[in-house]
Amino acid sequence: MGRQMTEMLKGTLEGIVLAILAGRPAHGYEITARLRERGFSDIAEGTVYAILVRIEHKGLVDVEKVPSEKGPPRKVYSLNTQGQQDLEEFWRTWSFLSERLEQLHDERR
Repeated sequence: MGRQMTEMLKGTLEGIVLAILAGRPAHGYEITARLRERGFSDIAEGTVYAILVRIEHKGLVDVEKVPSEKGPPRKVYSLNTQGQQDLEEFWRTWSFLSERLEQLHDERR
């Protein structure tokens, strides 16, 4: 992944994780796997866990500890009302930015 892609992802990855959790609750490894299924193959698991800590501290998710067959309980994250509102704002902002960028791109043609 190039430097520009990495920098752009830094600003959007939290919203992307919230969007994944909007589909269904998941633990960190599941979220990483879903990201990779969607082509975000270079995102490190540690990056996802850092985002999960941040969105938990912001109160955007509810966390449930679920027993694991392979060790300590896993934290399963689910989007709560505040997280849903944050995600809706993310999509509004994304739409605004993508429309403006598309306009700029079209002006070059």
